[in-house]
Amino acid sequence: MAEGSWTPTAELPLQQGTPPGGEVEEHGGGSAAAGAAAATADGSVGWNGKPCRRDTSGGWFAGFLMLANQALVTFAVNCVGINLVTFMSVVMRLDNANAANKASNWNGTTYVFSIVGAIASDSYWGRYKACTIFQLIFLAGLVELAVACHVFLDKSCHFGNGGGRQEHCKPPTTVQAAVFYVSIYQIALGSGGYQPAANTFGADQFDETDARERKSKSAFFGYFFVANNLGGILAVTALAYMEDKGEWVQAFWIATAAALLGYLLFAVGTLRYRHFLASGNAVVSVCQVLVAAVRNRRVRAPVREQDLYDPDAADGDHVKTAGVRKMVHTPEYRCLDKAAVVKDPASALQVQPAGHPPQGNSSKPNPWRLCTLTQVEELKCILRLVPIWLCSILFSTSYSQMTSVFIEQAQAMDDSLWKLTIPPAGMDVFEILGVTAFVFIYRFCIVKVMTKISHEPTELQRMGTGLVISTAAMITSGVVEQQRLMRATGGVDASSTLSILWQIPQYLLIGASEVFMYVTMTEFFNDQLPEGLRSLGSAMSVASMSAGSFASSLLVTLVMTITCRGGRPGWIPQDLNKGHVDWFFYLIAALNAVDLLAFVVFAKRYRPAPVIIHGANENETGVEKVQDGEECI
Repeated sequence: MAEGSWTPTAELPLQQGTPPGGEVEEHGGGSAAAGAAAATADGSVGWNGKPCRRDTSGGWFAGFLMLANQALVTFAVNCVGINLVTFMSVVMRLDNANAANKASNWNGTTYVFSIVGAIASDSYWGRYKACTIFQLIFLAGLVELAVACHVFLDKSCHFGNGGGRQEHCKPPTTVQAAVFYVSIYQIALGSGGYQPAANTFGADQFDETDARERKSKSAFFGYFFVANNLGGILAVTALAYMEDKGEWVQAFWIATAAALLGYLLFAVGTLRYRHFLASGNAVVSVCQVLVAAVRNRRVRAPVREQDLYDPDAADGDHVKTAGVRKMVHTPEYRCLDKAAVVKDPASALQVQPAGHPPQGNSSKPNPWRLCTLTQVEELKCILRLVPIWLCSILFSTSYSQMTSVFIEQAQAMDDSLWKLTIPPAGMDVFEILGVTAFVFIYRFCIVKVMTKISHEPTELQRMGTGLVISTAAMITSGVVEQQRLMRATGGVDASSTLSILWQIPQYLLIGASEVFMYVTMTEFFNDQLPEGLRSLGSAMSVASMSAGSFASSLLVTLVMTITCRGGRPGWIPQDLNKGHVDWFFYLIAALNAVDLLAFVVFAKRYRPAPVIIHGANENETGVEKVQDGEECI
């Protein structure tokens, strides 16, 4: 393997001389055969670096700890993010469009940091250490925010019993604003970096070479999103209510306590977790393939796989490890195959310096001139997913409206219910209920019905369904806004007599679309990438949210720039009764419809990378194909 490249972590030897099944420590005098049978076959190791026993590591005990941890972390980050647009408007004294952009940019930056977390966990720290470090950064950011807001709000805001309105706060000073932005972006770093590592680390607790645990792993992705949303229920109800009353400091301290409890629960499972070793820098490996392909651009791309540099094949079949996936050469992106062509053995190899005796095959390939077949195929895997990922960005643009324009729309509606007042950010609870309900509806109803009729929908079909539902959600939002404008009052509060409960359908539809798109996209990317890149797969899902948030911010800016010409108030003015937020929602719906057509085209052309998985025991002489390049839609 070329220096700087990465391999599926299950292929990394734990110690010299360790047999394929691993040396499993036995308690009670069990036989070696029984110990091998009890060991996981996916290459996972325990906290002490030894191969894991199936009955004393991982499984649902570790999985439930990760789910509880995720619920508490989500609760904490939602205490900051779900009402951030209100904080920007009330405390930071920004107008509606600017507040929506600031909130979208913060959300987008949070998701950008997921790429940082994925690279750190896959390439350097490992997923357990990445989860630990980013959670501590997140916790420190919450403490800083709570302390800063305690000092800031005491001096600048006087809410009293009148609720948290903008006129109760003085504009912040430059120093106060700087401290606030530093703390929330530190929270963004901790939360964003943690998410892809946590998602993949939780899935690592299930051995995909075992049929029962493979089903549990698939279920874990759905339950992870349930935990992700259930953790936000209190944040968007009780704490959102506190924040609307101006009790920001108390809410931030509660969020800090939840994050601390989540970290302690995560630490409880330390001795139980299954780990995969960090496996080299994926970014460097990608760069090496591109550089080597450019250097060999004049070389004719070979047709046969045997003509490409593949040290794994040269080692012989006797070293194949059970449960290890091996990538197969594919004909797409043939220009990249040139990176694995041995053009000049003398210049492509780095000979040992004089005075160092050779040890076996002592010549190592220069990774910037000659890459392995595995490196090339891993880059191809990423490139195949790019069109699908790009089509998810406009979906994320729709999704990001929940934390920006949806809240501003709710602030201009009748929020009273009998003697209660519903906080605008609290409407997000219906999105959470939609996600939770549709996870179980899909798994226990739709799957069973579709299996009896034909077959379970493919992952790409489910993602397409999510785009359809998202388009319906935007159309519904536009219809609600039209009804709100028809019942608008003429006061200075830019309000309407239309009840805030009319937003329930659009939130439920967004929740349903999230199940079909985000849950499936995470599972799809995780499945399509090799082991060493799976945190990157989770990060790609989160990065879609990031791109969608930035796209939403850009779209708002463009819409306001165009619609404010000639002294007009624009579509999203400070007084929404003078604007046309309904047209903004219809614009997003139209963009989603175009995006759906593009997605169908790309999905029909997509072919998964063919891989083979070696037999799970020594009696199996062949290999089992787990992906054969058939259509996915």
